[in-house]
Amino acid sequence: MGGFSDPIVAAGVAGLPALFAGGISPVDVTEAYLARIERLNPTINAVVELDAAGARAEARASARRWAAGTPLSPIDGAPIAVKANIAVEGLVQSAGIKAYARNIAPADAACVARLRAAGAVILGTLNMHEAALGATNDNAFLGRCENPHRAGFTPGGSSGGSAAAVAAGLCAAALGTDTMGSVRLPSSYCGVVGYKPALGAISTEGVTALSWTLDHVGVHARSVEDAALIARACGVAGGATLDERPLAVLDLDGLVTLEPAVAEGFAHTLEGLTRAGLRPEKLRIDDLDLGALRRAGLLISEVEGGIEHRRALALDPEGFTSELRSLLAWGTRQAPAKLAEAYRLLSETKRKILAKTAPYAGILTPTTPQRAFTFDNPVPANQADLTALGNVMGAPAFALPSGEAAGLPLSLQVIGMTDGATQALATRLSQALPTAAVPEAFR
Repeated sequence: MGGFSDPIVAAGVAGLPALFAGGISPVDVTEAYLARIERLNPTINAVVELDAAGARAEARASARRWAAGTPLSPIDGAPIAVKANIAVEGLVQSAGIKAYARNIAPADAACVARLRAAGAVILGTLNMHEAALGATNDNAFLGRCENPHRAGFTPGGSSGGSAAAVAAGLCAAALGTDTMGSVRLPSSYCGVVGYKPALGAISTEGVTALSWTLDHVGVHARSVEDAALIARACGVAGGATLDERPLAVLDLDGLVTLEPAVAEGFAHTLEGLTRAGLRPEKLRIDDLDLGALRRAGLLISEVEGGIEHRRALALDPEGFTSELRSLLAWGTRQAPAKLAEAYRLLSETKRKILAKTAPYAGILTPTTPQRAFTFDNPVPANQADLTALGNVMGAPAFALPSGEAAGLPLSLQVIGMTDGATQALATRLSQALPTAAVPEAFR
């Protein structure tokens, strides 16, 4: 399928220092991305607010540092965009909700501040599913975000704009948030790398919460190396060596129904990993109910999200769609005992999975049970059944492009134990997987 034709965009994050050493300026890089946004964003509507003046100023400062031989970090000069629920000083922090249309962030979120301190160029904010509570990115306020691989198909969510922007080459990498899979799920549908570090590894200070129990900040990128570089700039540990123990392939029989193309692709992927010298082994975890786990996580998100948005709901109920109001209202009506049961299920499941997977380097599953689907199709209830495991465990997890079926991306999920070891494992896995495809119209 090939990669991006523009060498600047093709460089991603990790390749930028070589370009800078070769005479290409961070100003040139930023201008290339701004030009692509102007030309291509109307097609997919991934970028919702652009700070071109601020990005150009940051790029000029980066150029001066590289010219003096004093870059702040390996990502100095890398153009990054940020999901609209993460505060970027001076821009609207809407969380995809109309009621927050005038909510100008007074300061950067902690993760954005760390990126700026590392020299990153912040381009602007990205589309998302309303309140981060959903996985299609069909947003009534910000507009529908399209999957770059096929018009009329969802990019996934809730960080759909982040994944779509990276897939279309509108930024070198992007920040998203992940409560039950909202970084990895759209990365799967859009064919990019999605990385959810361990719980708390990236601060959620300055992020509009959906669930303080399950929320993670994560990274969308075009390679594991790019994702790791951005995550490390945000404070995530790295540098561990590869764990050579076997990999647990979660036995999904009776747990979740996979689309035939996903099941076939996953089987081929495991065969390829075995040929590459990795050691996937099937693991059955008795009494694991992925549907019940997903429903418990959703309940917790609706209850905690209702608390987060209680004041805005009271002041401007029409600033929330009827669907979101219904979800949050349902959460507030649930009995305390039911919520307590949900928290207990998460705690017991985490303990059970950690015990069963202790002999392994990581857990392998498809990232999502299905490929991207049209906006007109019913939303599959089981979208997050596999990704939610990583949030319940609080464990680092990657979504890795693993080929395609009929032009739509396939993705492999790996859930690890520590961030550094999981980065090393994801790097090794990615070497045995097909190169991520770039949508024809965006090359």
